[in-house]
Amino acid sequence: MSKRIAILGAGISGIAAGSFLARDGYEVQIIEKNKDIGGRCRQFSDRGFHFDMGPSWYWMPDVFERYFNQFGADVNELLDLRRLDPSYRVFFEDGPLDIPANFDELKTLFDSLESGAGDKLASFLAEAEKKYKISMADLVFRPSLSALEFVNWNVLKSLFSMDLFQSFETHTKKYFKNPKLLQLMEFPILFLGATAKSTPALYSLMNYADIKLGTWYPMGGMYELIRAMRQVAEEQGVKFVTDSEIHSFDFRQKEMTSANNGTAKYNADAFIAAMDYRHMDRLLGHESNYKEDYWDKRKLAPSSLLFYLGINKKIDGLEHHNLFFDTDFGLHAHEIYHDPKWPTSPLFYVCCPSKTDPSVAPVDHENLFLLMPIAPGLEDSEELREEYYQLMIKRLESQLGTSIKEHVIVKHSYCKKDFEADYHAFKGNAYGLANVLTQTAILKPRMKHKKIKNLYYTGQLTVPGPGMPPSLISGEIVAELIKKETH
Repeated sequence: MSKRIAILGAGISGIAAGSFLARDGYEVQIIEKNKDIGGRCRQFSDRGFHFDMGPSWYWMPDVFERYFNQFGADVNELLDLRRLDPSYRVFFEDGPLDIPANFDELKTLFDSLESGAGDKLASFLAEAEKKYKISMADLVFRPSLSALEFVNWNVLKSLFSMDLFQSFETHTKKYFKNPKLLQLMEFPILFLGATAKSTPALYSLMNYADIKLGTWYPMGGMYELIRAMRQVAEEQGVKFVTDSEIHSFDFRQKEMTSANNGTAKYNADAFIAAMDYRHMDRLLGHESNYKEDYWDKRKLAPSSLLFYLGINKKIDGLEHHNLFFDTDFGLHAHEIYHDPKWPTSPLFYVCCPSKTDPSVAPVDHENLFLLMPIAPGLEDSEELREEYYQLMIKRLESQLGTSIKEHVIVKHSYCKKDFEADYHAFKGNAYGLANVLTQTAILKPRMKHKKIKNLYYTGQLTVPGPGMPPSLISGEIVAELIKKETH
């Protein structure tokens, strides 16, 4: 008789874990709180506009390709992927700068801003590529339950070459001096949960992912990834239950026997919490893996204020991805990570997928997604949301030289209270734990419960960390751990 697995949460990590386990003979049921699967990577529609609610950057395509290959599927048959060129547009105080997908063109751009910076970029990325490949080969695919997992010569040798104890800021300034170039290099780590001064130089691997592996987009929207994952999962035999929030559990000795939603019991031989880790701890009460003072000491990545806008005209001057760095970069970072407050003069991001994909908006309309990172745990009110909406729209209109506000025909906001309501996100965080050295690998919340023998965790608050590719990997790791411990 096959062993039963209950996975609590149908985000990317939960679907991935379930797919691997079902492929290998387990009976898998994924129970999701919300009406739709996908976790933060959900989608909604309004008046002919189709809005991706969360992730909008398709980076590290090799991770997705590897994932689907393990089920005999081809990501390029499941998804219509387009590489964006330019990868994104950055608005500085003195105007926009396009980041070309072609590396030689990018080197020329760097040289135009700082003499010799093109060759320095090549050197920087050669080192970043080594970090990326070492991480993927030797470090990332480990459950990090013990330091002994890393005690072999190849891993130790790798760790010494990964710049774990040097800051990203120090590392980057060895190569570049121009402020714009420094901001461009810091951008990929902006949402990792710390400033460049506090983030290990290890994460220059993200620059390799950005520049060399490229920025992609699945036609139809990011939710096409979830549809593809669901198709693969159901082909393996995974069963989904939606609109079913777990509230309590039953135990026998040191094992969990069922997860309960108040009207139904989901019995299983092993359980995976693919929900917010801290929320799971609260549900477990005195059986929690970590007490509240542990969570209070965690450094969180940002939350976000989001707006989903339908515009009844085309807008010139935007690319698919647009970064507004036209104000003080350091001040906003300080007000997220060191002096938490609603920002004085925020940076923000605008995604306009209708530039690439006409299916996400009616003809001659634009689909806009505005995102402003904020510190987690702040007050969230409609008045504050509207204040920053007006600020962002005014800046957007000023930079583009066109009216936008009067052309908005669909408008939805999403912020801290929504992250808490939809995902039970600790302090309304959007991106999990900050990737600082003290919260890396074995120092992250454990993938296995310390006392409940058949309870495991996956997702952005455990290893390897936040983001879509790490979530895929997290699901694979926990599946392998369960197979190892139950066979």
